[in-house]
Amino acid sequence: MITEAPSGRVAHASVTDESLDVAEHLDAVRGREHGAVDVFVGTIRDHDPEASGTVVRLEYEAHPDAEGMLRALTARVAQATGATIAVSHRHGTLEVGDVAVVIASAAPHRAAALESTRALIELVKTEVPIWKRQTDDAGRSEWVGL
Repeated sequence: MITEAPSGRVAHASVTDESLDVAEHLDAVRGREHGAVDVFVGTIRDHDPEASGTVVRLEYEAHPDAEGMLRALTARVAQATGATIAVSHRHGTLEVGDVAVVIASAAPHRAAALESTRALIELVKTEVPIWKRQTDDAGRSEWVGL
């Protein structure tokens, strides 16, 4: 018997000032139909090629439409890959080591799960109107990626 691959869906998509829980994203995408789950966790690092010194914090500013755009992009990737996806991006002030973004993608096979995670993080970085200002250990700050 031939069955169609399940259509993709958005299990969760948010832009929030709350801490992100990776386990919650995993739970949101789990299902008996899925044989693969892929997770991307983006954290704040202490260096950046554009920083003069050691990075100590990032401040994310999100456009009011950022969450809607994130949801629309996630739906597009889910439909294209057949994956179930949960994604969140932080805004506000984050310290080195804090989680800034989480993407969990589940699909019947690993290729679709891996593809959906990678495609979505690239779209988040280029299309979702969230900007960051980084501050270094000397107190210098600059906007990155505008």
